[in-house]
Amino acid sequence: MLVRIDDFTSQKLKFWSFISMLLLVFVHGYNLQERYLQPFSTVNEPLTVTTFTSYLLANGLFRFRIPMLFAISGYLFAMADSKGLPFGKRIGKRFKTLLVPYFIWSGVALLTGWLMELYAPIKQLILDTHLMQIDDTRMLLHDYHWYELLGRWIVVPIPYQLWFIRSLFFYNLLYWGIRWCVQNKYARWVYWPLMLLFWLSGFHLIFLEGEGLLFFSLGVALQKGNINIGNPIPKWLLLISGIIFLTTALVKSWLAFQVHIEAWQPYLFWWLSLLHKICIVTGVITMWYGSNKLVQWCMHQTWFVAATAFSFFIYAFHVPLVTYTIDPFL
Repeated sequence: MLVRIDDFTSQKLKFWSFISMLLLVFVHGYNLQERYLQPFSTVNEPLTVTTFTSYLLANGLFRFRIPMLFAISGYLFAMADSKGLPFGKRIGKRFKTLLVPYFIWSGVALLTGWLMELYAPIKQLILDTHLMQIDDTRMLLHDYHWYELLGRWIVVPIPYQLWFIRSLFFYNLLYWGIRWCVQNKYARWVYWPLMLLFWLSGFHLIFLEGEGLLFFSLGVALQKGNINIGNPIPKWLLLISGIIFLTTALVKSWLAFQVHIEAWQPYLFWWLSLLHKICIVTGVITMWYGSNKLVQWCMHQTWFVAATAFSFFIYAFHVPLVTYTIDPFL
């Protein structure tokens, strides 16, 4: 029997879709000198309350948001099978709602950056951010060749957060294959270990990456397996998950500042990467199953429900604005 989501679970999906977008502003707004935090990034700065908190939030507690978004997207896309639309039409709709905004916002950012470089004071601001840098000597869009501008528009947009909707479109394209792999009783025994390996290894291509593919597939599997994601989990399991989530985020953030301990340096990459993966999994579990009261309160607030309508604008606009307001002053 097909499990249908209730009204509260539907609200919960909407809540976390919005919050995950909103948290991007905080994640990209950290004030560490290291401007591109990867799971294994270390910090060559003094350990202070400010630097520790920045790392804890940006590269610890808030890193569950993208995996959760991919899982939600996979679940909702799989649920749309019941509408009976031909796959070609579904992909056509996704092209309009994902890739068209991708190209528009990427193009707007490119044109805006080009025009900003014509005004000397703002040109210096752009130089200070290194946002347009393409190699060691070329720091501005005006230094690009035409094909590099084309690549910046299509492949590496200035609002770098747009990679999510680009990847999501390609996962939608692969949906039939993903659905078959997670449902077939033989294929799943190969597919899941492979996805887990891709995720653990940090597998990444231009349009595909291990983390997104794994959690999108998980969302598809939950829906096709008729798993009621609205059902609560045992309180003891939620408590354990929450403790592990908070502990791994704290320990990872502390370890990131221990680059001065030479004996630890060969192992920091592996420890930080492992803690990062554990933090993500337990973060998704803890936040999804432990947020019911928060969701209920927020979704009954008129202002909050109204704000959810602007989730894409928050997502699309915050970079490069955050970069322009923070990077030059670090």
